[in-house]
Amino acid sequence: MNILEIKNLNLAFNLQGRDFQALYDINLSLEKGKTLAIVGESGCGKTMSAMSVIRLLPNSAKILSGEILYNGENLLSLTENRMQKIRGKEIAYIPQEPMTSLNPLYSIGNQIKEILEIHKGLKGKEADRAAIEVLEQVKIPRAKERLNNYPHEFSGGMRQRVIIAMAIATSAPVIIADEPTTALDVTVQAQIMDLLSEIQKEYSTSIILISHNLALVSQNSDDIAVMYAGHIVENSKSKELFDNPKHPYTKALLKSLPTLSTTKLETIEGQPPSIREIFSGCPFEPRCSEKTEICALQKPKNVIVGNSIVNCWRFCHD
Repeated sequence: MNILEIKNLNLAFNLQGRDFQALYDINLSLEKGKTLAIVGESGCGKTMSAMSVIRLLPNSAKILSGEILYNGENLLSLTENRMQKIRGKEIAYIPQEPMTSLNPLYSIGNQIKEILEIHKGLKGKEADRAAIEVLEQVKIPRAKERLNNYPHEFSGGMRQRVIIAMAIATSAPVIIADEPTTALDVTVQAQIMDLLSEIQKEYSTSIILISHNLALVSQNSDDIAVMYAGHIVENSKSKELFDNPKHPYTKALLKSLPTLSTTKLETIEGQPPSIREIFSGCPFEPRCSEKTEICALQKPKNVIVGNSIVNCWRFCHD
């Protein structure tokens, strides 16, 4: 059962008076209690897809068309008042950089208690107890003492735990985790992902995991959508994608992963296109080692190949 669906989402940015499209017909489904990973190079549209769900887009961005259904309700048609009740309480967001997301002027406790008051109506000692409980859930030692600490008194990994505590404080059914392990060392990365996994098992939380780290994603996702230049080029079950990648871009990404036997890392030649570039064919064509003549002339269609959906002319036979 899908708790969240993105259907034919198109988004553009207005730059110097002109609209430049950034997302093209994005289609994604998040199953209840599962993890959907969105992967791709920086600037491919991962974060914009997620921010569209909670409607926290930059002023220059505008949604051209599409639907985002949460339990069957189109979030794009809701009033801002109604959206504020969903944002945080129903769909929580874990941002990339916890230091800039936490207010340096307020204690950790005050920031968690503000969420509890807004979304659960808790105040005073009741809010204190709930805040301590949620910090304990994310394994912050001496939670009661640390309630009065400020963000700068926590390490990077501990700040990320605080952000996760704020996300689960309302028991949100959906969590969007945007590069949740950025700038953390490998050991702390594993701890943060284990923590998210424990939360998911305990509460049947549905997670959208945004990452460029394929090794991390391979261990922590049920489904994967690969994005390139605002397009989803491959959408598959995690095991299927790593065992049998189909799109040339997906294959190139996986070849760039280091292994125990790696002596030389492979790279993808060239650069992703700028948002200002207009292309009539496949956006990956200039960098693709498997391209044919039609790839530069027409955009490919989505094709079902086994359990995967692939956006590539190699699989278009009509």
